[in-house]
Amino acid sequence: MEQLYHYLPRELVIFVLVTLFSLLIGLSQRKISLKREGETTQFGTDRTFTFIGILGYLLYILDPADYRLFMGGGAVLGLLLALNYYVKQSQYHVFGVTTIIIALITYCIAPIVATQPSWFYVMVVVTVLLFTELKHTFTELAQRMKNDEMITLAKFLAISGIILPMLPDKNLIPGINLTPYSIWLATVVVSGISYLSYLLKRYVFRESGILVSGIVGGLYSSTATISVLARKSRKASAKDAPEYVAAMLLAVSMMFLRFLILIGIFSRETLLSIYPYLLAMAVVSAGVALYLHSKRERGERGADADEEEDSSNPLEFKVALIFAVLFVAFTILTHYTLIYAGTDGLNLLSFVSGFSDITPFILNLLQGTGSVAVWVITACCMQAIVSNIAVNMCYALFFAGSKSPLRPWIGRGFGLVIAVNVCLLLFFHFL
Repeated sequence: MEQLYHYLPRELVIFVLVTLFSLLIGLSQRKISLKREGETTQFGTDRTFTFIGILGYLLYILDPADYRLFMGGGAVLGLLLALNYYVKQSQYHVFGVTTIIIALITYCIAPIVATQPSWFYVMVVVTVLLFTELKHTFTELAQRMKNDEMITLAKFLAISGIILPMLPDKNLIPGINLTPYSIWLATVVVSGISYLSYLLKRYVFRESGILVSGIVGGLYSSTATISVLARKSRKASAKDAPEYVAAMLLAVSMMFLRFLILIGIFSRETLLSIYPYLLAMAVVSAGVALYLHSKRERGERGADADEEEDSSNPLEFKVALIFAVLFVAFTILTHYTLIYAGTDGLNLLSFVSGFSDITPFILNLLQGTGSVAVWVITACCMQAIVSNIAVNMCYALFFAGSKSPLRPWIGRGFGLVIAVNVCLLLFFHFL
């Protein structure tokens, strides 16, 4: 935008921009007034806000040194807005001050355009327009919020912005790379991804079907998502069985992408070694899921209709505490396994870790095993994931029930994914 000053007078460009931005803000106010037919409390709309912006510009350029005229004009405008608010409050019992604040921002557009870079004043105008239009969206969002939703957000800000920077980065146990900072950093990163998944599930995909539940839930915890879907499938008909298994495999596919993000955050070397495998398995899992989805009998929307609130808050203190304890346990186990059993013992531990949450084990490999070769860490991550998928298949079979129509679909879908995983793992070892 600043390049226009080389071809046109600076004052002309600023005047046009101020007028245009003020008019856009005024038009947004006009749109609001049209929705409130018969209301006489509106301070002004398109022309009023345009003239407010032009007035601010004129008073600004007439006294660019001391800004006395600009401040005086702002005081007069503030007085008029105060009188308008007094009348609205006393006669019409309207207490909103949004229009007043927007009018004052419009008055300040001229010095902002004249003194700030183009990205900044465009950002200000876009923000005003967006927040003006999103009033009803915010109202609906507030109505949907749980009573403790703000407490949940405060928890996340506290653990990431207050507790984490205060923790020392010194080893708790001599010889073991385990510090309070590394433990909490891993907890914050995993909690952040889980919290994002929770928000998407609750506010963006609230009315979503089974497939989307699998996708979003897989970002949080594939094991928890598969267990929940298997329990819910007990009330489903036989024709919906492929749909539930497809959702479970989509959760597995998202698990690969989640680990891709986590590994990228903590170890770029490991990421460069493992990303082809993770991407390939994410595509394979998603492909098998879509194939099963295509096998679903078309008819009434059985699997998409009933969506319960079964996603728990991922920032519960109990969840964070369990993750931290597992992280410490796997750090100590990994350290002494390497000392007494070497990389062979670490390979065995990677398979055993699949029976629990593998995230602490993988994050510990990425942070606390600097003496281990990258290819060993990559192999252990892959083995832990294969083991965890097999355990998830057992969870799905168990929670679905012994007479569930899902059982053959679970065996085929998960069996194919595990078989491809094992083939890629063997290819990696013999490469």
